[in-house]
Amino acid sequence: MSKQKGLLYDSTMCVGCGECYNACKKQNKLKDTNSDFLKDHLSADTYTVVEQHGDLYARKMCMHCTKPTCASVCPVGAFEKSKEGAVIYDAEKCIGCRYCMQACPHQIPRYEWSSTNPRVRKCIMCHDRVAKGLPSACSEACPTGATKFGDMDELIAEAKQRLKDSPDTYYQHIYGLEEAGGGNVLVLASVPFEKLGYTPNLPKEALPELTGRVMEKIPTIVAAGGVFLGSMHWLTKRKNQIAREKRDEQLKRNEH
Repeated sequence: MSKQKGLLYDSTMCVGCGECYNACKKQNKLKDTNSDFLKDHLSADTYTVVEQHGDLYARKMCMHCTKPTCASVCPVGAFEKSKEGAVIYDAEKCIGCRYCMQACPHQIPRYEWSSTNPRVRKCIMCHDRVAKGLPSACSEACPTGATKFGDMDELIAEAKQRLKDSPDTYYQHIYGLEEAGGGNVLVLASVPFEKLGYTPNLPKEALPELTGRVMEKIPTIVAAGGVFLGSMHWLTKRKNQIAREKRDEQLKRNEH
């Protein structure tokens, strides 16, 4: 049985060169979307971005959750956790409901608003390459080793060792190891992760398990109500964000 694969992104080693961004574009045959990659945003044609936060950099991409919420809410099974570890997407099954976009705790999936046959788009961790025994394109292109591809158990051990060996270099937390149940993308940084734009205060449990348990116990446990209402607030906020993205895409098309 093959081991789960994943990515370890170490922000302290990132120089903001954008080679990961360019490699992703080339691998997935994505359109150019911004002349300055540091100012680009996730979109249907941009699966990963490099953001600048002062003198620090941060990559954003699908975190490939261990128990992906996008898959749990999809009514037609368009999302699937592969045996290699990536969360992959089957456009042939997708009906365009976009529940996945509202449910993602990391706010990653994007939609082809301008297409007559729209799809949901996001990083699939180079699933085809990985299935052939190759590393992801972004990790292969990284000149500093800031993005490393490998077996998940080895990446977790390495991340923990880096924190132990260099306590003054790192904020003592591995982002992605426990957030929303954990996933196959781990992040190290020198500062608290919310300062780099990562979603803070996510529960440690996978959201499908959390929401499922809350729904089972309503109305018998009043305390669970707060969690449920919090989840509904988050979903509403996410729905409004998606609507703004759609409006912005429409404005861009009108300008052209």
